[in-house]
Amino acid sequence: MVRTRVKRWRVGAKSKTRKTAVKPKATPVRKEKTLILNKPVIAITGSAGKTTTKEMIASILRRRYKIFQTAKNMNFINNTRANARKITDQHRAVVLEYGLLKKGNIKRHCQIIQPNIGVITNIGTAHIGNFGGKISGIARAKSELIQYMKPTGTLYLNADDRNSRLLLTQKFKGKIIRVGTGKHAQYRAKGIRFQSNGMSFRVALRNKEHTFFVPAFGEHNIYNALFAIAVTHQLGCSIPLIKAGLQHYKKPERRLVVNRLANGIKVLDDTYSANPTAVKAAADVLARIATGPKIAVLGSMLEMGNYAVKGHKEVGKYLAKKKIDYLYTLGRDAKHIRTGALQHGLSRQKAVHCSSRQQLHRLLAKRLQPNTTILVKGSHKMKMDQTVSYIKRKLARKNKRLVRKRNIRS
Repeated sequence: MVRTRVKRWRVGAKSKTRKTAVKPKATPVRKEKTLILNKPVIAITGSAGKTTTKEMIASILRRRYKIFQTAKNMNFINNTRANARKITDQHRAVVLEYGLLKKGNIKRHCQIIQPNIGVITNIGTAHIGNFGGKISGIARAKSELIQYMKPTGTLYLNADDRNSRLLLTQKFKGKIIRVGTGKHAQYRAKGIRFQSNGMSFRVALRNKEHTFFVPAFGEHNIYNALFAIAVTHQLGCSIPLIKAGLQHYKKPERRLVVNRLANGIKVLDDTYSANPTAVKAAADVLARIATGPKIAVLGSMLEMGNYAVKGHKEVGKYLAKKKIDYLYTLGRDAKHIRTGALQHGLSRQKAVHCSSRQQLHRLLAKRLQPNTTILVKGSHKMKMDQTVSYIKRKLARKNKRLVRKRNIRS
């Protein structure tokens, strides 16, 4: 609220008054000395995969020496400020996650702790509403890592991500290393194979191919693993150490966690966050690991701004192409997912927009047939994890009833 002050003066014999605005005092900018360390300081940003990539890198480096890492996904500026106070001389390497909500955020992270190694996982549609609905705006904001990290440091980029070409790398004087599955990547994955509990793939290191394994699904996790391999290999980690770190990294909660339940039912819990790029990646996993009916349960993707309708419809179109058997949506914007799916061939009987969580759960209860695979995903505030919990409880109660019936018959 702007306060006003009354100013009086006289003109001849008459008195007049005039209201003048009093500008509120500007909040002083917090001046901090940038923490510059003489050790590997790895900062990871990107629209998706930040936390997983951080955990993979940390899991490898921890096997070599004492490190400091961002806890969980605590990647806001205040978290980085707190981290700067916790890093000690005993830490031989630092692995940080830099989050982005708006322009200038990555710059502030770097002004608090300057990285000498930067990783930009990809440029997608997360928080696109804060950038006028434009991918180019996100790319410019992510480029702040390139501008404000150590100028002669090492930068790791995704060679296969088309939007990463929008990053401002022209003035960067350091070393750029790219990962991917194509010929333009220095660290290149081949022979990707899905197994019962994860994926294996091959990477050529010093002209010799090595097989790696990650206990996770989705080709997007191949890129996360490639970043971890590239960073740690450049830092001198041995191949056996890298393999062990990847195989035992701490998987972030509610990020494509596969719950194997009774009667061959699988629930993919990917309920921590959502944006079009991430939902499509999750749909790929659903299509890949399902052996029976495929169900997508999707909540609204938030912070999409004027990209909301288009982004949700894109997801619906993608699901239809993946031949999803049933689609259930929840939330105001999620209805556009259904619209997009209907426009591209999914029938009205198999695509339902739910007006409440209770309705969603009633409909899902009828679909819990043997060998069904269910993907549950949505933005954090949509609380789609409640639906995962409901499915688990429902199946547990159903199994108890079956056991009782068997005991009575016997």
